[in-house]
Amino acid sequence: MDHKIEITIDVIIHATEDTSKIFQSFEDVLEIQKEDFVIEEVEGHYENPIIMLKANLVKKQAQNFMKKLLEFLSSEQVKELIEEIEERTVDSRFHLRLDKQELIKGNVVVGEKGTIKLKIHTPIYNKKDTVKTFSEIFQIAN
Repeated sequence: MDHKIEITIDVIIHATEDTSKIFQSFEDVLEIQKEDFVIEEVEGHYENPIIMLKANLVKKQAQNFMKKLLEFLSSEQVKELIEEIEERTVDSRFHLRLDKQELIKGNVVVGEKGTIKLKIHTPIYNKKDTVKTFSEIFQIAN
């Protein structure tokens, strides 16, 4: 089944982190270009510089991202995400986090403390269809 998917990626980069490595990791691992991100420089609580990255992927780019993401996740991880659909979904948006340090190493690791936030949105008009819809989305790579 072909779902209309939109993906939002939010990344926080602290002053001690190498921004170019992060962009390179997104490009090498998940095939997202630097140009796909909106870059905002903000000031932290202790006046430290923080860079906020945001990307919105739609249509074919979002579909390709999901396929790429799911290629990196083990079948156990995908099964776990499917089991957690109800807890992770708010207003037709599935929330998950990726570990930024692991991405720099070339790995895609889902974790609650990850500093890369993903929101996968697809229109769901009846709440009881949430599990079915996201289960189908998570099985597109299999």
